[in-house]
Amino acid sequence: MPAFDLIIRGGTIVDGTGAERFTGDVAIKDGLIAAVGAVSGDATREIDAAGKIVAPGFVDIHTHYDGQATWDQEMAPSSWHGVTTVVMGNCGVGFAPAKPDRHEWLISLMEGVEDIPGTALSEGITWDWETFPEYLDALEKLPRTVDIGTHVPHGAVRAYVLGEREQPGAVPTAEDIAEMSRIVEEGVRAGALGFSTSRTVLHKSVDGELVPGTTATPEELVAIGKAMGRAKDAGGHAVFEMASDLQRDWNEFEWMGRLSREAGIPVTFAALESIAKEMPLKEQIATMRAENDNGANIVAQIALRGNGIIMAWQGTVNPFAFRPSWQAIKDLPWAEQKAKLLDPAFKAQLLSEANDYSEAPKDIIGVVMVITQGWALQYEMDPDFDYEPDASASVNARAQAAGISPQEYAYDMLCRDDGTGFIYLPILNYADGNLDFLHPLQHADDTVNSLSDGGAHCGTICDAASPTFMLEHWVRDRKRGDRITLENAIKRQCRDTAVLYGLEDRGVIAPGFLADINVIDMDRLKLGRPWLAFDLPAGGKRLLQKADGYVCTIKSGVVTFEKGNWTGETPGGLIRGPQRAELAEAAE
Repeated sequence: MPAFDLIIRGGTIVDGTGAERFTGDVAIKDGLIAAVGAVSGDATREIDAAGKIVAPGFVDIHTHYDGQATWDQEMAPSSWHGVTTVVMGNCGVGFAPAKPDRHEWLISLMEGVEDIPGTALSEGITWDWETFPEYLDALEKLPRTVDIGTHVPHGAVRAYVLGEREQPGAVPTAEDIAEMSRIVEEGVRAGALGFSTSRTVLHKSVDGELVPGTTATPEELVAIGKAMGRAKDAGGHAVFEMASDLQRDWNEFEWMGRLSREAGIPVTFAALESIAKEMPLKEQIATMRAENDNGANIVAQIALRGNGIIMAWQGTVNPFAFRPSWQAIKDLPWAEQKAKLLDPAFKAQLLSEANDYSEAPKDIIGVVMVITQGWALQYEMDPDFDYEPDASASVNARAQAAGISPQEYAYDMLCRDDGTGFIYLPILNYADGNLDFLHPLQHADDTVNSLSDGGAHCGTICDAASPTFMLEHWVRDRKRGDRITLENAIKRQCRDTAVLYGLEDRGVIAPGFLADINVIDMDRLKLGRPWLAFDLPAGGKRLLQKADGYVCTIKSGVVTFEKGNWTGETPGGLIRGPQRAELAEAAE
């Protein structure tokens, strides 16, 4: 019998600890890394990794696969980008606990907050659970390409306890808070990795109502945190995750610090430059650090590029969404829309019209479209698109160079490739027109690379490709500022994210750790062009993006993706609570 199941030979190993890369072999046996270095002996299969990077599988801690994970084994698009572990249930939205009469309400909440088609969720979810432990049992039944862990979501807990009383601004009783705390503690004891909430006015249901938790008091949140602390003391792991507008008069960091200290758990929040946040990012980080200096453990989740919208004619928003001519055709089948859009007479009519903002949504997209009028902050997504574009790549600048109006240039650009052109509009994290401010944060111990929103915002973004972007842009290709080292990038997307969530059995290439590994050709690594697919249940739409350069991805010793294609293997499963590498103590 061969000594090992798999040996990766002669690769450049970046082990996830931040240590310098080295050349060596990685041997795998029974789903674990058995040996690293010069490995003798044979294996059932060997992979030649000479000239390639060998790194741990990526751990993505901010995703929204709560519904998709109940029916989809491939777990795309995250799994296409080297991700072998996802944590979902972020931002206070999810599907457990769930009483039978609240199913559609929870779907409307997820659809409104995370732009996941409600029809897809309604058709895809089987709802063979009510309590949160029963939801974990249901998740455990389906093998996948990746491991999944989850939070207990505040929205579902509040709806379960308050029932019809759950309305914007609802104030729970002391008994309600005690019951919510009990449910969260039960969920963490059953294997949830934490609890999540949302406190941003940008998060609304499809009916325009603020999500549960937006106006929750510090007393409610700290009580839930203490319940998580009790579960942690019993052997669980608990992270309190939050999205918030961070209004100064809410004193968010004050109660976050108090919760972390009293419960003995980490608190993590989405740290962004946002027009919805009263605090600039620098102030968010400084205020967080003041609390940490007083004994708290607060961690900022940072995105690696501008967050915004990919605009197109089909399936998403576009810069002409409020022109009467577009409104007249917006509900037609795509073939009929395309015929109109490619008609010179229709183009002339639409471009002659003014925007009618009377029907504009009162959310971030409508606000930005009105305030900016678009063109100076919209960028052409050409085949070699740089996600850190300068002013010369804007629709404004390219239209001027072409001698036509910005709106005509934008119209023609969207009509390219048979009407499938894209425009990039970064709304968050791009106030200065560059990403310089993120560079020091990628060297800080109190921040983690995150906010991919994998599985969400199906009609506007595809940031699940963030791990690939990190390597392609920040490590290899960045032209407008300092880069980061490959060793640091891998550590931040593997070991750092894993440890925050108690997953100490992964994120490192060393004996005893899970054999979750990427073999990457850095010279060929390249994000592909986004495209719109209608492959969710009920024909639901989503923007997708693949990448070249992943030689293979290995989960628990099994090759799940090879040259960008799923092998059909599903070694992934449900994570219940904190994990420890079997041989980690010996390795240390």
